[in-house]
Amino acid sequence: MTVDLSVMYCGIKHDSPFILAPSPTTDHVDRLIQAFEAGWAGAVLKTVAVDSRIVSRVFPMVTSLKREKAFIGLQNIDLVSEHSVDIVEQNVKVLKKKFPHKVVVPSIMAFTKEDWQSLTQRFVKAGADIIECSIWHPHGTEWTLCTKVDEPVGTEQIAGWVKEVAGDVPIVIKLSASDSDIIATAAAVERSGANGVSAINTIKSITGVNLETLIPYPNIAGVSTYGGLSGPALKPIALRCTAEIAQKVNLDIASSGGITTWQDCAEFLLLGASTLQLCTAVLRFGIGIIEELKQGLEGWMMEKGFQNLTDVIGKSLPYLVEHSRLPRGIQVVSQINEEACNACGACYTACHSGGHGAISFFEGLPQVDVNTCIGCGLCHSMCFMKAISLIRPNGKPSSGF
Repeated sequence: MTVDLSVMYCGIKHDSPFILAPSPTTDHVDRLIQAFEAGWAGAVLKTVAVDSRIVSRVFPMVTSLKREKAFIGLQNIDLVSEHSVDIVEQNVKVLKKKFPHKVVVPSIMAFTKEDWQSLTQRFVKAGADIIECSIWHPHGTEWTLCTKVDEPVGTEQIAGWVKEVAGDVPIVIKLSASDSDIIATAAAVERSGANGVSAINTIKSITGVNLETLIPYPNIAGVSTYGGLSGPALKPIALRCTAEIAQKVNLDIASSGGITTWQDCAEFLLLGASTLQLCTAVLRFGIGIIEELKQGLEGWMMEKGFQNLTDVIGKSLPYLVEHSRLPRGIQVVSQINEEACNACGACYTACHSGGHGAISFFEGLPQVDVNTCIGCGLCHSMCFMKAISLIRPNGKPSSGF
């Protein structure tokens, strides 16, 4: 069986769902050429504003969030493109001439109706396939040169301005999980006539504080500021936003936020995404990660019998219901696989700290009192050895665990 990874997003065919998100990677034409040659279906160029050249950048711009050997996220205080509109416009022309079948998406930001429309018209003329509007910015608001919007009304207005002059070029609005009501804003985008949304932007954050100097990270000559968090930490939030938008609004969705592996990609597609934008994973593993993503997704689709992405997109949405519709009265209990258990005690600690004290130690290994266990799942969630499963009291496995 062959698998077709091509997908339609906002009426534009992509040879796969894998897109480079706006980032330092997409701010240089030579890197974009390398990425397209490596197999990426398209790229959203780093956001540009009318007066990008006046933006004063500071260094260092990034700091990471880690726990032991686990990479959790990346906070950046970078701003818009270091290039003028003229240069970004020329980059679009170069890329479209060299790669007519790749999807090139300028990301624009403006302060006035005139600037939103001027930028749109320039990039439409340059040959852009799609235009993405970056209305939200998690940091550096005094430098971002962006309209201060009152969502969702302001978002609908801006989307309408851009759509008014875009002609046949699709318009996508980038949304933020920091929005007071992302669904209301997505609905406003739909009313505006725009074609899709990108969800989600980085989230305003502080990764930590240096306990020696007392200065939050990153330290910029003795002071710091808020940044935008990206990477694995965002994945659960981005999945939620993707699913909610897909369930409640009829718009194409480009998902971003914490996408690192092909498994992540499959999850976002199953919850309604049509395309997938990656940034932090590319910075960590390089442009060549595209091969692993493609091969992994293709292999999984073949295993599941999916021939194309139409069979995949939104497949898991029917399983998401309101809490009141969840089945009641189904009892499960924990079962410990002694051969897989390393006797770390994490399950015991969790059960006695927040559960019902159903786990005890016998001859050096944890044991479950099935008459006390209520099946809350705390021990299962805390076990890094995957030695605990949740089963029905009759011994049958519980679906999903």
